[in-house]
Amino acid sequence: MLDDDGRPGAGAPGFGQGQGPGVPARDEIEIAVVTMVLDAVDMDRLIPIVSKYVVLSRQQPGCRNIDLCASVTTPNRLVIIQKWESAAAQRAHFDSPEMVEMAEMAKPLLAGPPAIDLLDGLSAHDLT
Repeated sequence: MLDDDGRPGAGAPGFGQGQGPGVPARDEIEIAVVTMVLDAVDMDRLIPIVSKYVVLSRQQPGCRNIDLCASVTTPNRLVIIQKWESAAAQRAHFDSPEMVEMAEMAKPLLAGPPAIDLLDGLSAHDLT
C-alpha cells in the first residue's frame, strides 16, 4: 500500500510494524541520501580536492557514510554519494567549512555546476 505521498506505507510488507527482530519500523528510520555529480575539466587536480572533502566530511555529525566514485561510462565524471542520519544533518553539512572549501577549490576545475540531488533513502539503512 502507498501513503498519500506515493511511498510505501504502513500496509506495505516490511513497513510500519518493523521488519523483524532488531529492525526498526519505517517511521524510526530517516536517512537522507545526497548525490553530487561533478564533471571535471582537470580530473588530476580535482580528485585530491574531492578526496580531502570526503575524508573530512565523514567525521561530521550525522554522517553515516560518504563514497567517492568515478564513472565508468562517462569520462572525467566523479559521483559523491552521501548518507546522513537526517535531512537536517545534511543541510547543516552543506554550510560546513569542508563543503564551502571544496566548492570554492573545485569550481575552476569543473565543466559546469555540479548536479546535486537529495533522495529519501527508502531502503538505504543498515541491516545490522
